[in-house]
Amino acid sequence: MCLGIPGKIVEILDEDLLLAKADVSGVRRNINIGLVHHEDEQVAVGDWVLIHVGFAMSKLDEAEANATLAALKELGDAYEQELEELHASQIE
Repeated sequence: MCLGIPGKIVEILDEDLLLAKADVSGVRRNINIGLVHHEDEQVAVGDWVLIHVGFAMSKLDEAEANATLAALKELGDAYEQELEELHASQIE
């Protein structure tokens, strides 16, 4: 199962290539921010985004990110499996 998981932007790696580093439940991964970083909307360090398969799909405020994380935790095994796969992945 693939879930969209909130992550916090901790670094903008390359604005030309639209790459940033996000912290997802303690795991830091490089993600593409092209869908949420453009003329009308910018992503900055400290912003929360909803991440799916390496892409930031939308920006979230902190309350929405925390509520989403709480809902995901209620899924139990599916959420835990997703986190285990994220921790085990070598994507950087």
